[in-house]
Amino acid sequence: MEVIGDLPRELFLEILLRLPAESLMRCKYVCKYWHSLITNPKFIQLHLNYNYNNNVCVLLKRCLVTCLGQKENLLSLVCGNGFSFENLDVDLSLYRKEPCLQLLGHCDGIICLSNYRDYILLCNPATRESMVLPESCLPCYPWIRNLISQTTGLGFGYDAKSHCFKVVRIVSYWEELRGSNLPHFSRAEVYSMGTDSWKEINVTAPAHVRYSPCFETYFNGAFHWYAMDDNGNEVILSFNMGNEEFQVIPMPSFISMHDHSICRSLLVWNDCIALVIYPERGIEKSFEIFVMKEYGVKETWTNVLTIGPLTRVERPLVFRKNDEILMEGSHGQMMSYNLRNKEVKDLPIYGVPKSFSTLVYVNSLVSVKGGNQMLDQRDNTDFGW
Repeated sequence: MEVIGDLPRELFLEILLRLPAESLMRCKYVCKYWHSLITNPKFIQLHLNYNYNNNVCVLLKRCLVTCLGQKENLLSLVCGNGFSFENLDVDLSLYRKEPCLQLLGHCDGIICLSNYRDYILLCNPATRESMVLPESCLPCYPWIRNLISQTTGLGFGYDAKSHCFKVVRIVSYWEELRGSNLPHFSRAEVYSMGTDSWKEINVTAPAHVRYSPCFETYFNGAFHWYAMDDNGNEVILSFNMGNEEFQVIPMPSFISMHDHSICRSLLVWNDCIALVIYPERGIEKSFEIFVMKEYGVKETWTNVLTIGPLTRVERPLVFRKNDEILMEGSHGQMMSYNLRNKEVKDLPIYGVPKSFSTLVYVNSLVSVKGGNQMLDQRDNTDFGW
Protein backbone atom coordinates (compact mmCIF):
# COMPACT_ATOMS: atom_id res chain seq x y z
CA MET A 1 0.00 0.00 0.00
CA GLU A 2 1.34 3.42 -0.97
CA VAL A 3 1.96 5.81 1.91
CA ILE A 4 2.39 9.51 2.64
CA GLY A 5 5.37 9.53 5.00
CA ASP A 6 4.38 6.83 7.48
CA LEU A 7 0.63 7.11 6.72
CA PRO A 8 -1.39 5.17 4.15
CA ARG A 9 -2.89 7.56 1.59
CA GLU A 10 -6.47 6.68 2.58
CA LEU A 11 -5.74 7.57 6.22
CA PHE A 12 -4.00 10.79 5.13
CA LEU A 13 -7.12 11.77 3.18
CA GLU A 14 -9.38 11.05 6.17
CA ILE A 15 -7.20 13.30 8.34
CA LEU A 16 -7.36 16.15 5.84
CA LEU A 17 -11.14 15.87 5.55
CA ARG A 18 -11.45 16.51 9.28
CA LEU A 19 -9.46 19.75 9.20
CA PRO A 20 -11.27 23.11 9.07
CA ALA A 21 -11.03 25.10 5.86
CA GLU A 22 -8.75 27.68 7.52
CA SER A 23 -6.14 24.98 8.25
CA LEU A 24 -6.46 23.45 4.78
CA MET A 25 -5.86 26.86 3.20
CA ARG A 26 -2.44 26.85 4.89
CA CYS A 27 -1.77 23.15 4.18
CA LYS A 28 -2.15 23.56 0.44
CA TYR A 29 1.10 25.58 0.37
CA VAL A 30 3.17 22.74 1.90
CA CYS A 31 3.93 21.20 -1.49
CA LYS A 32 2.56 20.86 -5.00
CA TYR A 33 0.95 17.50 -4.21
CA TRP A 34 -0.96 18.86 -1.21
CA HIS A 35 -2.04 21.90 -3.24
CA SER A 36 -3.31 19.68 -6.05
CA LEU A 37 -5.23 17.49 -3.61
CA ILE A 38 -6.83 20.25 -1.51
CA THR A 39 -7.91 22.29 -4.55
CA ASN A 40 -9.37 19.23 -6.31
CA PRO A 41 -13.17 19.70 -6.73
CA LYS A 42 -13.75 16.12 -5.55
CA PHE A 43 -11.84 16.77 -2.34
CA ILE A 44 -13.75 20.03 -1.83
CA GLN A 45 -17.03 18.12 -2.19
CA LEU A 46 -15.93 15.34 0.19
CA HIS A 47 -14.81 17.94 2.76
CA LEU A 48 -18.16 19.72 2.44
CA ASN A 49 -20.09 16.45 2.83
CA TYR A 50 -18.08 15.55 5.93
CA ASN A 51 -18.85 18.89 7.57
CA TYR A 52 -22.56 18.65 6.70
CA ASN A 53 -22.64 15.32 8.52
CA ASN A 54 -20.42 16.22 11.47
CA ASN A 55 -19.73 19.94 11.93
CA VAL A 56 -22.85 22.01 11.37
CA CYS A 57 -22.64 25.36 13.19
CA VAL A 58 -24.68 28.54 13.52
CA LEU A 59 -23.40 31.70 11.88
CA LEU A 60 -24.43 34.81 13.79
CA LYS A 61 -24.40 38.44 12.65
CA ARG A 62 -24.90 41.09 15.30
CA CYS A 63 -24.08 44.74 15.92
CA LEU A 64 -21.82 46.00 18.67
CA VAL A 65 -21.37 49.58 19.87
CA THR A 66 -17.80 50.86 19.80
CA CYS A 67 -16.25 53.14 22.40
CA LEU A 68 -17.02 56.04 20.02
CA GLY A 69 -20.72 55.15 20.03
CA GLN A 70 -20.74 53.76 16.49
CA LYS A 71 -22.36 50.48 15.48
CA GLU A 72 -20.21 47.79 13.90
CA ASN A 73 -21.18 44.40 12.47
CA LEU A 74 -19.60 41.24 13.78
CA LEU A 75 -19.80 37.69 12.42
CA SER A 76 -19.43 34.81 14.90
CA LEU A 77 -19.69 31.02 14.82
CA VAL A 78 -21.57 29.08 17.50
CA CYS A 79 -20.44 25.45 17.51
CA GLY A 80 -20.39 22.31 19.64
CA ASN A 81 -22.55 21.07 22.47
CA GLY A 82 -20.87 23.47 24.89
CA PHE A 83 -21.87 26.58 22.90
CA SER A 84 -18.31 27.52 22.08
CA PHE A 85 -18.16 30.55 19.82
CA GLU A 86 -15.53 32.44 17.90
CA ASN A 87 -15.57 35.80 16.16
CA LEU A 88 -14.65 35.67 12.49
CA ASP A 89 -11.99 37.96 11.08
CA VAL A 90 -13.40 38.92 7.70
CA ASP A 91 -12.21 41.97 5.80
CA LEU A 92 -15.11 43.08 3.61
CA SER A 93 -15.79 46.51 2.16
CA LEU A 94 -18.70 48.16 4.00
CA TYR A 95 -18.95 45.11 6.29
CA ARG A 96 -18.26 46.73 9.63
CA LYS A 97 -19.50 50.28 9.00
CA GLU A 98 -22.82 49.38 7.28
CA PRO A 99 -25.36 49.04 10.15
CA CYS A 100 -28.15 47.90 7.81
CA LEU A 101 -26.15 45.03 6.33
CA GLN A 102 -28.39 41.95 6.15
CA LEU A 103 -27.37 38.30 6.32
CA LEU A 104 -29.45 36.88 3.46
CA GLY A 105 -28.61 33.25 3.07
CA HIS A 106 -26.10 30.42 3.25
CA CYS A 107 -25.32 27.56 0.92
CA ASP A 108 -22.32 25.19 1.05
CA GLY A 109 -20.16 27.53 3.12
CA ILE A 110 -20.92 30.65 1.09
CA ILE A 111 -23.02 33.46 2.58
CA CYS A 112 -24.77 36.41 0.94
CA LEU A 113 -24.79 39.90 2.50
CA SER A 114 -26.50 43.07 1.32
CA ASN A 115 -27.55 46.53 2.43
CA TYR A 116 -30.63 46.26 0.14
CA ARG A 117 -29.55 49.36 -1.78
CA ASP A 118 -26.46 49.06 -3.93
CA TYR A 119 -24.37 46.34 -2.34
CA ILE A 120 -24.67 42.56 -2.69
CA LEU A 121 -21.73 40.44 -1.66
CA LEU A 122 -20.87 36.73 -1.64
CA CYS A 123 -18.36 35.59 0.95
CA ASN A 124 -16.77 32.40 2.25
CA PRO A 125 -15.82 33.35 5.83
CA ALA A 126 -13.56 30.29 6.20
CA THR A 127 -11.38 31.06 3.18
CA ARG A 128 -11.86 34.86 3.51
CA GLU A 129 -12.72 35.00 -0.16
CA SER A 130 -15.38 37.51 -1.22
CA MET A 131 -16.89 39.07 -4.31
CA VAL A 132 -19.16 42.05 -4.86
CA LEU A 133 -21.80 41.25 -7.47
CA PRO A 134 -22.01 43.35 -10.67
CA GLU A 135 -24.62 46.06 -11.06
CA SER A 136 -28.26 45.21 -11.67
CA CYS A 137 -29.55 44.74 -15.19
CA LEU A 138 -32.96 46.23 -14.34
CA PRO A 139 -33.68 49.79 -15.50
CA CYS A 140 -34.65 52.52 -13.05
CA TYR A 141 -37.40 53.85 -15.36
CA PRO A 142 -36.27 57.49 -15.14
CA TRP A 143 -38.71 58.47 -17.91
CA ILE A 144 -41.76 57.70 -15.74
CA ARG A 145 -42.55 60.64 -13.53
CA ASN A 146 -42.77 60.16 -9.73
CA LEU A 147 -41.67 56.52 -9.94
CA ILE A 148 -39.42 55.15 -7.20
CA SER A 149 -37.59 51.80 -7.38
CA GLN A 150 -36.80 49.73 -4.32
CA THR A 151 -35.24 46.30 -3.75
CA THR A 152 -37.91 44.43 -1.80
CA GLY A 153 -36.63 40.87 -2.01
CA LEU A 154 -33.22 39.20 -2.14
CA GLY A 155 -32.42 35.51 -1.88
CA PHE A 156 -29.44 33.20 -2.29
CA GLY A 157 -29.29 29.49 -3.07
CA TYR A 158 -27.99 26.64 -5.21
CA ASP A 159 -29.32 25.27 -8.48
CA ALA A 160 -28.69 21.52 -8.24
CA LYS A 161 -29.48 21.01 -11.95
CA SER A 162 -26.83 23.37 -13.30
CA HIS A 163 -24.57 23.06 -10.20
CA CYS A 164 -24.52 26.82 -9.87
CA PHE A 165 -25.05 29.34 -7.06
CA LYS A 166 -27.67 32.01 -7.74
CA VAL A 167 -29.00 35.26 -6.26
CA VAL A 168 -32.55 36.40 -6.99
CA ARG A 169 -33.54 40.05 -6.67
CA ILE A 170 -37.05 41.52 -6.73
CA VAL A 171 -37.34 45.24 -7.53
CA SER A 172 -40.65 46.99 -6.90
CA TYR A 173 -41.66 50.29 -8.49
CA TRP A 174 -43.85 52.70 -6.52
CA GLU A 175 -45.74 55.77 -7.66
CA GLU A 176 -45.54 58.49 -5.04
CA LEU A 177 -49.06 59.78 -5.66
CA ARG A 178 -50.78 56.42 -6.00
CA GLY A 179 -51.67 56.14 -2.31
CA SER A 180 -51.40 52.35 -2.11
CA ASN A 181 -49.28 50.24 0.19
CA LEU A 182 -48.67 47.83 -2.70
CA PRO A 183 -46.20 48.63 -5.50
CA HIS A 184 -47.33 49.69 -8.97
CA PHE A 185 -45.47 46.70 -10.42
CA SER A 186 -42.40 44.51 -9.77
CA ARG A 187 -39.66 42.89 -11.82
CA ALA A 188 -37.17 40.14 -11.01
CA GLU A 189 -33.63 39.25 -12.02
CA VAL A 190 -31.27 36.37 -11.28
CA TYR A 191 -27.50 36.43 -10.86
CA SER A 192 -25.69 33.22 -11.84
CA MET A 193 -22.18 32.52 -10.61
CA GLY A 194 -21.55 30.50 -13.75
CA THR A 195 -21.89 33.57 -15.99
CA ASP A 196 -21.06 36.24 -13.39
CA SER A 197 -23.97 38.31 -14.68
CA TRP A 198 -27.60 39.24 -14.06
CA LYS A 199 -30.51 38.42 -16.32
CA GLU A 200 -34.10 39.56 -16.07
CA ILE A 201 -36.58 36.69 -15.84
CA ASN A 202 -39.90 36.94 -17.62
CA VAL A 203 -42.04 35.83 -14.70
CA THR A 204 -44.14 37.95 -12.38
CA ALA A 205 -44.00 37.44 -8.64
CA PRO A 206 -47.56 36.53 -7.59
CA ALA A 207 -47.18 38.33 -4.25
CA HIS A 208 -45.37 41.36 -2.83
CA VAL A 209 -42.54 40.82 -0.34
CA ARG A 210 -42.97 42.49 3.05
CA TYR A 211 -40.55 42.64 5.96
CA SER A 212 -40.98 40.25 8.87
CA PRO A 213 -38.16 39.55 11.37
CA CYS A 214 -36.32 36.23 10.98
CA PHE A 215 -38.51 35.10 8.08
CA GLU A 216 -36.30 34.92 4.97
CA THR A 217 -35.29 31.26 4.62
CA TYR A 218 -33.60 29.01 2.06
CA PHE A 219 -35.04 25.48 2.04
CA ASN A 220 -35.75 22.69 -0.41
CA GLY A 221 -33.90 24.43 -3.24
CA ALA A 222 -36.03 27.57 -2.88
CA PHE A 223 -35.81 30.90 -1.09
CA HIS A 224 -38.81 32.10 0.97
CA TRP A 225 -40.14 35.52 1.98
CA TYR A 226 -43.14 36.84 3.91
CA ALA A 227 -45.48 38.47 1.37
CA MET A 228 -48.96 39.83 0.59
CA ASP A 229 -50.94 38.85 -2.49
CA ASP A 230 -53.07 41.28 -4.52
CA ASN A 231 -56.09 40.51 -2.30
CA GLY A 232 -54.25 41.45 0.87
CA ASN A 233 -53.78 37.85 2.05
CA GLU A 234 -50.61 36.94 3.94
CA VAL A 235 -48.64 34.25 2.12
CA ILE A 236 -45.18 32.75 1.83
CA LEU A 237 -43.56 33.63 -1.49
CA SER A 238 -40.91 31.18 -2.70
CA PHE A 239 -38.48 31.22 -5.61
CA ASN A 240 -37.15 27.93 -6.98
CA MET A 241 -33.48 28.24 -7.91
CA GLY A 242 -33.74 25.39 -10.44
CA ASN A 243 -36.66 26.35 -12.67
CA GLU A 244 -36.49 30.05 -11.69
CA GLU A 245 -40.19 30.27 -10.92
CA PHE A 246 -42.17 31.82 -8.07
CA GLN A 247 -44.72 29.95 -5.99
CA VAL A 248 -47.19 31.07 -3.35
CA ILE A 249 -47.45 28.90 -0.25
CA PRO A 250 -50.56 29.63 1.86
CA MET A 251 -50.30 30.41 5.53
CA PRO A 252 -52.18 28.19 8.00
CA SER A 253 -55.88 29.02 7.83
CA PHE A 254 -56.47 28.44 11.54
CA ILE A 255 -54.23 31.19 12.92
CA SER A 256 -55.21 34.81 13.34
CA MET A 257 -53.93 36.91 10.43
CA HIS A 258 -53.81 40.67 9.82
CA ASP A 259 -52.93 41.21 13.47
CA HIS A 260 -50.04 43.67 13.59
CA SER A 261 -49.35 42.83 17.23
CA ILE A 262 -48.31 39.30 16.18
CA CYS A 263 -44.94 38.42 14.59
CA ARG A 264 -44.29 35.56 12.20
CA SER A 265 -40.88 33.91 11.75
CA LEU A 266 -40.02 31.12 9.31
CA LEU A 267 -37.39 28.56 10.35
CA VAL A 268 -36.34 25.06 9.30
CA TRP A 269 -37.00 22.27 11.80
CA ASN A 270 -36.81 18.49 11.32
CA ASP A 271 -36.37 18.96 7.55
CA CYS A 272 -39.62 20.95 7.31
CA ILE A 273 -40.43 24.64 7.20
CA ALA A 274 -41.77 25.80 10.54
CA LEU A 275 -43.81 28.97 11.12
CA VAL A 276 -43.40 30.51 14.58
CA ILE A 277 -46.15 32.87 15.80
CA TYR A 278 -45.50 35.11 18.82
CA PRO A 279 -46.52 38.53 20.21
CA GLU A 280 -44.47 41.55 19.20
CA ARG A 281 -44.46 43.01 22.70
CA GLY A 282 -44.90 41.79 26.24
CA ILE A 283 -42.95 40.81 29.33
CA GLU A 284 -43.98 37.19 28.80
CA LYS A 285 -44.22 35.61 25.37
CA SER A 286 -45.47 32.26 24.09
CA PHE A 287 -44.23 30.87 20.77
CA GLU A 288 -46.57 28.67 18.73
CA ILE A 289 -44.82 26.45 16.18
CA PHE A 290 -46.64 25.27 13.04
CA VAL A 291 -44.97 22.74 10.74
CA MET A 292 -45.83 22.13 7.07
CA LYS A 293 -45.40 18.36 6.95
CA GLU A 294 -45.79 18.18 3.16
CA TYR A 295 -44.00 21.04 1.45
CA GLY A 296 -46.33 23.43 -0.37
CA VAL A 297 -49.56 21.77 0.80
CA LYS A 298 -51.65 24.11 2.95
CA GLU A 299 -53.67 21.31 4.55
CA THR A 300 -50.55 19.80 6.13
CA TRP A 301 -49.86 22.78 8.42
CA THR A 302 -49.94 21.36 11.95
CA ASN A 303 -49.64 23.09 15.31
CA VAL A 304 -47.01 20.86 16.90
CA LEU A 305 -45.73 22.80 19.90
CA THR A 306 -46.06 25.87 22.10
CA ILE A 307 -42.99 27.23 23.87
CA GLY A 308 -43.50 29.26 27.00
CA PRO A 309 -44.64 31.60 28.30
CA LEU A 310 -41.04 32.81 28.63
CA THR A 311 -39.69 36.03 30.09
CA ARG A 312 -36.80 38.11 28.71
CA VAL A 313 -37.13 36.53 25.25
CA GLU A 314 -37.59 38.76 22.20
CA ARG A 315 -37.78 36.39 19.20
CA PRO A 316 -36.69 33.01 17.83
CA LEU A 317 -33.55 32.86 15.67
CA VAL A 318 -32.74 29.34 14.50
CA PHE A 319 -33.14 25.67 15.40
CA ARG A 320 -29.60 24.67 16.29
CA LYS A 321 -30.54 21.03 16.66
CA ASN A 322 -33.88 19.25 16.50
CA ASP A 323 -34.35 19.65 20.24
CA GLU A 324 -32.83 23.09 20.70
CA ILE A 325 -33.68 26.59 19.48
CA LEU A 326 -31.57 29.73 19.79
CA MET A 327 -33.43 32.92 20.67
CA GLU A 328 -32.64 36.60 21.12
CA GLY A 329 -33.18 38.02 24.58
CA SER A 330 -34.95 41.29 25.20
CA HIS A 331 -31.73 43.02 26.27
CA GLY A 332 -29.54 41.91 23.35
CA GLN A 333 -28.21 38.59 24.63
CA MET A 334 -28.42 35.18 22.95
CA MET A 335 -30.36 32.44 24.73
CA SER A 336 -31.03 28.76 24.12
CA TYR A 337 -34.19 26.80 24.83
CA ASN A 338 -34.16 23.01 25.14
CA LEU A 339 -37.42 21.54 23.81
CA ARG A 340 -37.07 18.37 25.87
CA ASN A 341 -36.35 19.66 29.36
CA LYS A 342 -37.73 23.19 28.72
CA GLU A 343 -34.55 24.70 30.11
CA VAL A 344 -33.54 28.27 29.17
CA LYS A 345 -29.85 29.22 29.16
CA ASP A 346 -28.22 32.61 28.78
CA LEU A 347 -25.24 32.44 26.41
CA PRO A 348 -22.22 34.76 26.71
CA ILE A 349 -23.01 36.42 23.38
CA TYR A 350 -24.31 40.00 23.32
CA GLY A 351 -25.19 42.66 20.77
CA VAL A 352 -27.43 45.62 20.01
CA PRO A 353 -31.06 44.53 20.59
CA LYS A 354 -32.84 43.34 17.42
CA SER A 355 -29.58 43.30 15.46
CA PHE A 356 -29.21 39.50 15.55
CA SER A 357 -29.55 37.35 12.43
CA THR A 358 -28.52 33.72 12.11
CA LEU A 359 -27.96 30.95 9.58
CA VAL A 360 -27.17 27.26 9.82
CA TYR A 361 -23.63 27.11 8.47
CA VAL A 362 -20.92 24.65 7.41
CA ASN A 363 -17.21 25.28 7.00
CA SER A 364 -16.09 24.72 3.40
CA LEU A 365 -13.48 25.35 0.70
CA VAL A 366 -16.06 26.23 -1.95
CA SER A 367 -15.00 29.23 -4.01
CA VAL A 368 -17.24 32.29 -4.38
CA LYS A 369 -15.70 32.94 -7.77
CA GLY A 370 -16.82 29.70 -9.37
CA GLY A 371 -13.30 28.32 -9.62
CA ASN A 372 -14.32 24.99 -8.12
CA GLN A 373 -17.43 23.63 -9.80
CA MET A 374 -19.54 21.70 -7.32
CA LEU A 375 -20.11 18.05 -8.05
CA ASP A 376 -23.32 16.08 -7.90
CA GLN A 377 -23.89 15.11 -4.25
CA ARG A 378 -24.02 11.46 -5.35
CA ASP A 379 -20.58 11.59 -6.97
CA ASN A 380 -18.21 9.86 -4.57
CA THR A 381 -15.57 9.02 -7.15
CA ASP A 382 -12.15 8.33 -5.66
CA PHE A 383 -9.00 10.21 -6.64
CA GLY A 384 -7.52 7.42 -8.71
CA TRP A 385 -4.99 6.39 -6.06
